[in-house]
Amino acid sequence: MQPRTSDDGLNPVFCTIVPPHVLDKLSHSGDPRLADPARRTLEADGLRRDRRRLTALAAAPATPTAGAVPSKPHRTLYDCENGTSLPGTKVRDEGDKPTSDASVNRAYAGLGATFELLLSAYGRSSIDGKGLPLIGSVHYGHEYNNAFFDGEQMVFGDGDGEIFLDFTYAIDVIAHELAHGLTQYTANLRYEGQSGALNESVSDVFGSLVKQYSLGQSAEQADWLIGAGLLAPRVSGDALRSMKAPGTAYDDDVLGKDPQPASMEEYVETEEDNGGVHINSGIPNRAFYLLANALGGNAWERAGQIWFDVLTGGELTANADFAQFARLTVAAAGSRFGERGEKEAVLKAWSEVGVPMAAE
Repeated sequence: MQPRTSDDGLNPVFCTIVPPHVLDKLSHSGDPRLADPARRTLEADGLRRDRRRLTALAAAPATPTAGAVPSKPHRTLYDCENGTSLPGTKVRDEGDKPTSDASVNRAYAGLGATFELLLSAYGRSSIDGKGLPLIGSVHYGHEYNNAFFDGEQMVFGDGDGEIFLDFTYAIDVIAHELAHGLTQYTANLRYEGQSGALNESVSDVFGSLVKQYSLGQSAEQADWLIGAGLLAPRVSGDALRSMKAPGTAYDDDVLGKDPQPASMEEYVETEEDNGGVHINSGIPNRAFYLLANALGGNAWERAGQIWFDVLTGGELTANADFAQFARLTVAAAGSRFGERGEKEAVLKAWSEVGVPMAAE
C-alpha cells in the first residue's frame, strides 16, 4: 500500500519527540548551559524541517517491494559522531553482535521491538507492510536535545545532560519515531491542527504499546508515560507526556508545567507547533488510555487492534479531525469484535474526553 496523500500531493512530515514549545522555553533561560543547546536544537530542527518539506514535495512514489514479505527486521545503525550529516558512519548491521556503544545497541533493540510488535500483533512486516529496512543514526549533533523521524530514518541526539539525557534511553521514544513512519505509509495524516495531533497521538499510542509489549505489561501495570527516563535528575517531572493524565508529566521551574489538555474543554487554540500538534494530542491519548484500561488485559490486543484497523483501513482522511477518528474507531470496534463490550467502551472513552460522536 502506497502512502495516501492529500489532494495536493504528499504531506511532508518532520516529527520530533520534544515539542518546539519546550525547546523555546529552554532557549530563553538565563543559564547558557540550558539555553545554548536548546537554541542549537531549534535551529537544527528548523533546517531539517525545511529540507524535509522540499525533498518530500520532489519525491517520486516508492517502488513496491518484489518477492516474499520479510518476517524479520533489517536494521542498520549509524554513528553521526556528533555531526549533522546523515546517516553517518555505519556501525551495526542486521545480525551483527552488540557494539561497545550502548546508544547503538539500545536503538538496534528498539527498532527490533517495534518491528516485532507490528508483525506479531498485527501481521504487518515493518512500517510499510513490505519489510522496509529500518535505519537509525545515534550521536546526532552536539548536545542535541531531540530525536526525530525525517520520512526516511530515525535520528537520536545525546541530550545536553542538564535537561535531557540520551534519547535512546526510552524504548517508547524509539518506537514513537518509527510509528510516524507507520502513519506515513498508511493514513499519511497531515501534520497540522487536529490531524497533526492525531499523528502525534498515534505515535504515542504505538510507542507505549511497544514498551508494554517488550516489558510484558498489562494495561493496568503500564505507567502510560512517554519518554520516562529522558529527563535529567535536576528536572521536576516524570516524562515528556502522560497518556493517563495529560498535563501532569512535568512541573519544573525551567521547563514550566506540562500544557497538555485532557479533554476538549481544555483544547488549546494556537498557531505554534503546527497548531499545537504536541499539545492537543493529549486528548486522543487519554481516550486510548481510558479504552485500554476499561478493556483490561494487554492493550495491544484489543484497544491497539482497533487503532491499527483505523490507521490502515483506508477510510481515515489525511486531514481527519478528532471526531472523524473517533467515529471510525467505533465502527472498527464493531467490525472487529461485534456488538460486545468493546464498542461501548470506545464510545465511553471518547465521550469522557469530550469528543463529539454525532454523524457527519
